[in-house]
Amino acid sequence: MTKTDKMLSRKEGAVGYLTFNNPERHNAVSLEMWEAAAGYLEEFRNDKAIRVVVVTGAGGKAFVSGADISKFEEERSSQEGIDRYNAAVDHANSAFYNFPKPLIAMIRGYCIGGGFGLALCCDMRICTEGSKFGVPAAKLGLGYRYDGLKKLVDLIGPSYAKEVFFTARQFTAQEAQTMGFVNRVVGDGELEAYVKDYAETIAANAPLTVDSVKFIVAQALKDPAERDLAQCEAMVQACFASSDYTEGRRAFMEKRKPKFTGS
Repeated sequence: MTKTDKMLSRKEGAVGYLTFNNPERHNAVSLEMWEAAAGYLEEFRNDKAIRVVVVTGAGGKAFVSGADISKFEEERSSQEGIDRYNAAVDHANSAFYNFPKPLIAMIRGYCIGGGFGLALCCDMRICTEGSKFGVPAAKLGLGYRYDGLKKLVDLIGPSYAKEVFFTARQFTAQEAQTMGFVNRVVGDGELEAYVKDYAETIAANAPLTVDSVKFIVAQALKDPAERDLAQCEAMVQACFASSDYTEGRRAFMEKRKPKFTGS
């Protein structure tokens, strides 16, 4: 796995935290950062103790502001370099989007371009009142691929997706919430505590149920011919066959909090 101090990873109980750590450039992302992010996600994926992952940016001014242009000469000055960079970005975005456990984007400040796309790959987005969102592709003459646009249309609908790209402007947190891009908007001083509580609330619920819902919702967004309905049903049946199902019923009857093990 690529190692870099520009990406930070830590665990707090059942919650993993992944931080883009390039604050002097508003957490703009380099090739090594994309590669390291995918590697850390794989570690969280394989760690049965981790049930939820929070993704955020360091420095207090930005979540992620897009690609690190200062690295372009080093990383994208040849066709080989361009191909490697694009492959790393595609791999990382796919790793986030297909991650089997809940992902929460904790957003403070700018969430622009590649950062907007990264947040889109998470399950939930919680931001501060002063956060800003946008995709400036139309100001730069950039093309935007089908997969990314499809994810955005699935989340906020075709009209808002067009508005985001046609105007290429920055949207406020309130506008992003109205669109359905953001789940919650909280005060600047409340973000970390709010997200920690939310993540721990999710982590305390039955993992088989939570993970099955994530998988089934993803299947619902696919074309009918691509849906794995057999796996959907298998995951539902696994919930009912689990010891967690027994624990949930007992805890309810005994008026106590359940202790789920994911088995």
